[in-house]
Amino acid sequence: MSATTATGGPDVLEALDQRAPTRFYWSLTVLATIGGFLFGFDTSNIGSALNFVPYHLSGFALGYLVAGASLGAAAGALLAGPLTDRLGRKYLLIADALIYAVGALLSAFTPDAAVLLVARTLIGLAVGADSAIATAYIAEYAPRNKRGSLGMLQQWMITVGILVAYVIALVIFKAMPSHAASLDWRLVLGLGAVPAIIGLVLRTQMPESPRWLLRHGRYEEARKAVQVLGVQASAEDVERAARRLEESDQGRERAKFRAWTPGVRRALIVVCVFFAFQQITGINVPLYYGPHLLGPLFQGHDTSKVATTVAGVEVTAIMTVVNVAATYFAFRYIDRIGRRPLAIGGYIGMAVFGVVTAIGLGLFSGTPRIVVVMIGLCMFIASFAIGVGGTGWLIQGEVFPTAVRGQAAAIGATVDWVANFALIEAFPTWQSAIGLGWVMVCFAVLCVLAVGFVSRYLPETKGRSVEEITQLFQKQATTGAAVG
Repeated sequence: MSATTATGGPDVLEALDQRAPTRFYWSLTVLATIGGFLFGFDTSNIGSALNFVPYHLSGFALGYLVAGASLGAAAGALLAGPLTDRLGRKYLLIADALIYAVGALLSAFTPDAAVLLVARTLIGLAVGADSAIATAYIAEYAPRNKRGSLGMLQQWMITVGILVAYVIALVIFKAMPSHAASLDWRLVLGLGAVPAIIGLVLRTQMPESPRWLLRHGRYEEARKAVQVLGVQASAEDVERAARRLEESDQGRERAKFRAWTPGVRRALIVVCVFFAFQQITGINVPLYYGPHLLGPLFQGHDTSKVATTVAGVEVTAIMTVVNVAATYFAFRYIDRIGRRPLAIGGYIGMAVFGVVTAIGLGLFSGTPRIVVVMIGLCMFIASFAIGVGGTGWLIQGEVFPTAVRGQAAAIGATVDWVANFALIEAFPTWQSAIGLGWVMVCFAVLCVLAVGFVSRYLPETKGRSVEEITQLFQKQATTGAAVG
């Protein structure tokens, strides 16, 4: 039965929320999350190429080569927020794919270090903008009972991108080891242009977000967009939906500043703190520094730079397989189990296996050390993938009202990327000061703090419409309640 309003006409927004996702929904979400794939690919491939980049970089420049994409991502997310609320989700996603392609090609054909650093910054801008827009776009058309699974595709695509980056590096370095310092590293960095160009072409066929169109009074385009999504509606039905959305947003079109209600501010704080914990608890240390940290442990008798790099890439690829598989588990169950239980369980698992890794590094040697460290790191990554990684991106897209969803999601993504940059820059000094084992203990302590935060401040949002979630945070801000 079709959803109807109090006046008897079809309720367009409710019909969207009640839709069973078709193959088109899944295809559209995969297309929206191509940026997630490129996010994983382009932030990980530098780890494999770093040993062979022929330019003399030191100090901040060397750190920026690894972490610059993350810093650029913070700027990209911040810039994307107001632009996507003004220009729409679709066209910013198209622009992102173009920037990805340009950045990857510049990385491959760079004549010097300066151009390479600029290219990494461009990639970062696209990464940040896409991370701010994609989940917001998905939340605005996804049915409420499948929004978690659809939104989780962003994180799953990130993990696939990381895995593909390491697999491609392995194939290239093993196929042409004598060209590692000339051709190979350029291929590793440049092949990201291929999916970016594919995404650029296909994203032009995406429908614009129906909720964004309704907010901007583009009713005929909104009618066509919901029709593409499988909901038949007349012009009158669409106008009724626009009025309902405006009422839900409490008249924010007439007074934009009123959109930032106490509930929205509370939701933003929760998302930002969640994102900060998501990064500072250490997930990107094994994924970004894996080849550098683990290569010496796993190399055989051949101690050449290529052999050491390949060994490190191989073991990091194993961890990324675990990452992909565990994220699939989260994708399957987040709409059944819920956001809060998965996040709490994920952080508890990270704390436990962070300590296991530290014990392996500190108390064992030889083969037992390798076994314990690998089990610890793989389960640390799996715990993150199941409960933490996708949950952050999902709540970023679903807890804000339509009027400011782009801006608020962008602020959250900016916090995520600043925290990521800070961790990546600080880790080498941190490791040198206290050793990797004690760094993992620090991560475990931070995970325990994250459990306390999620338990107190993150409400369960599964099964609720995006408008109901906004009202939930408003109620909490008004009453001072912890969770609902």
